[in-house]
Amino acid sequence: MSTDLSVFERFAVTFQKNDIIFCEYEPGDTFYLIQSGTVEIVRIIGNIEKTIDILHPGEIFGEMAILEEAPRSATAIAHEKVKALEFNRENFEVLMMGNPQIALKLLKLFTKRIYDQKRRFMILTLDDIQARVADVFLMLAETQQNPDPHKDERVFNTSVDDIAHWAGMSPDNCKQVLNHFATQRRIEIYKDKIVVKNINDFARFVNSRRKK
Repeated sequence: MSTDLSVFERFAVTFQKNDIIFCEYEPGDTFYLIQSGTVEIVRIIGNIEKTIDILHPGEIFGEMAILEEAPRSATAIAHEKVKALEFNRENFEVLMMGNPQIALKLLKLFTKRIYDQKRRFMILTLDDIQARVADVFLMLAETQQNPDPHKDERVFNTSVDDIAHWAGMSPDNCKQVLNHFATQRRIEIYKDKIVVKNINDFARFVNSRRKK
């Protein structure tokens, strides 16, 4: 993000390497825009702490605190020395009014976050656990860049734990569903990826299970 942030310097905070910026499940009312350094985002999945992203200068994190009063969904740790701008509900308006470029970036980000939340809620409303898992693949397919519209097979570089998290079930139950799909030859499971043989087949399956 090549914008002049000097006017917001009074909001700057510094974290040393391995400092915990905030923890998963704790309440939050601030979000951050990274100026220098990198931030590791980790989440507890199946009692295992797993890195889900590494954020770089110009990226924003913790913004859901502005959108909804909900606990933190992940832990943020300084991957190295980090300088960031810290914003809360009170000074958020100053940021929006003072830098239209950041305002536009935040608007796009917030819109995507809201859509993602609603999309995940759609998955969790499915009673059929097989349909939930299938719908996770549909959600992931919606975010793939430039997929071949004439190709039904899709490759997803994701883990069983991630699928379980999005489907709102335990990893063991998710594995059972995935193995069932594998025996039906609807998917192929590899160490670092899952291949869905016919994404349109999953779309028809999920639509048949969704309450009208």
